[in-house]
Amino acid sequence: MKLLRRKEGPSLDTRVSALLEAATLGDGRLPEEAVTAARAVAERAGARAGLSLDHTVAALAGATGSGKSSLYNALAGQELAAVGVTRPTTSTAQAALWDGEGAGPLLDWLDVPHRHSAADADGSGLVLLDLPDHDSIRLSHRLEVDRLVELVDLLVWVVDPQKYADAALHERYLRPLAGHRDVMLVVLNQVDRLPPQAVERCVGDLRRLLEGDGLADVPVLAVSARTGEGMAGLREVLGERVAARASWAARLGADVAAAAAHLGAAEGGSGGRGEAPALEQGSGRGLEKGPGRGPGKGVDKGLREALARAAGVPLVVEAVAKGHRHRAVVATGWPVTRWLRRFRPDPLRRLRLGTTAVQNVRPQLPSPGDAEIVGRTSVPGASAVQRAQVETALRDVGESAATGLPGPWATAVRHAARSHATELMDAVDRAIATTSLDATRRPRWWSAVNALQWLVFAAMLAGALWLGVLFGMDYLRLPQPPLPTAGPVPWPTVLLAGGALAGVLVALLSRLLAWLGGRRRARRTGKALRTAIAEVSDQLVLEPVRAELDRHARFTEALRLARAEV
Repeated sequence: MKLLRRKEGPSLDTRVSALLEAATLGDGRLPEEAVTAARAVAERAGARAGLSLDHTVAALAGATGSGKSSLYNALAGQELAAVGVTRPTTSTAQAALWDGEGAGPLLDWLDVPHRHSAADADGSGLVLLDLPDHDSIRLSHRLEVDRLVELVDLLVWVVDPQKYADAALHERYLRPLAGHRDVMLVVLNQVDRLPPQAVERCVGDLRRLLEGDGLADVPVLAVSARTGEGMAGLREVLGERVAARASWAARLGADVAAAAAHLGAAEGGSGGRGEAPALEQGSGRGLEKGPGRGPGKGVDKGLREALARAAGVPLVVEAVAKGHRHRAVVATGWPVTRWLRRFRPDPLRRLRLGTTAVQNVRPQLPSPGDAEIVGRTSVPGASAVQRAQVETALRDVGESAATGLPGPWATAVRHAARSHATELMDAVDRAIATTSLDATRRPRWWSAVNALQWLVFAAMLAGALWLGVLFGMDYLRLPQPPLPTAGPVPWPTVLLAGGALAGVLVALLSRLLAWLGGRRRARRTGKALRTAIAEVSDQLVLEPVRAELDRHARFTEALRLARAEV
């Protein structure tokens, strides 16, 4: 039979690292105060974990007249602190040590200069601090209490029958520290001033107040430092906490959880609860619409179409088809008339497409290492309507990707979608210039037809020269040489007429093939251009959005780990 073991949570070191990671990821997205506080907690946890772990620092904290100093002296077994009634007498914290060997660096870190050795032999490893009054009229006293309350391992709140319900204590300290219930004790001192039956009622009322503060499980001990009533029980509880050597870790764990909760509250969301956003890798075109999942397919497609229109892709595709026919006529037309075509401008060259003779600027897309050296094209700039359509598409991408995210992260995702808006159209233009380089590639059949055209032209020219020679000889009344014939037609006439007719027919057929080839090349170029534009939008729009969503997912997971929610 297998024994079922409860799965242990993450270690304290893991939680501290997770909190620091969450603070780093939240930097620039969440309020600076929450991020700074989380980093301070992580640094403080690291510092405390590097000091003596064999000592437990317990602090006696309370209001003026609660008898903290009397309780401190009673626990230490000697008069170490001055005792007053009507005014605060403790101005700085002082420490009583039970076996204080090795506790020096810890007290240096706590900045507690006054240190004493306790007379009591029990409680080895305990470092007991007597703090100033938290309600002191002196600001320096209150600040000292606030500082040490954040640092000590165990908090012992000392109250008296008259001021145990003080709102300052409950609202400023107990309620905000509800998550630290495992490292907290509440001591009702001076019970010797109450009748026995009143002590029970007072303790019950105090428990009710603590329950309202979220501290229902915190031990409440009724003692009298003057008479010694209940002191044995208090010493026993302190001894158990010290012997366990776990208060420091529980305190740091509570601090980490509280800081993580503060970060979660700062983002306006669940504070790390719930599922992390699911992100697909690769092209953003596969991302589905939903909370933190990225822009929907329709929104992404709308962005690509808006970029294509603004970049003049329809104009470029039309120019590719016309340019292909223009070059085909120049390369395969009848040599007698093809030179006239050179006076017409090449549609692609007018747009500065399909050529490397542009500015020596290396594009960033799709890959700096593989792209040709091209610069800006002469494609007409986007109109005001087209620019507005691109802006709307970018906003739609951001809004779609930010759906369901907490406010700060939604804002960051929207900003990420527009983070490269100023360079987007230039990148699209360079991508079009790079992609269009293939549009001027000469098909192989052009060279073959060109050679055939010149061969036919040579035959026509030979026939014309032959007939010219015969005409000259006849004009000079010279005897005619034998004239070969092809049937009834002389060969010179066959060469001249046949060459002219063949050249025209080949040119017409080439035009038909060029028209078909232009349409095919235009479709292929249009597809390639839209693919290049999709890569641009993916790199400059969707990748930043995806990175921000991934950052939020890692932030959420780090918060969950810091809060030990496994």
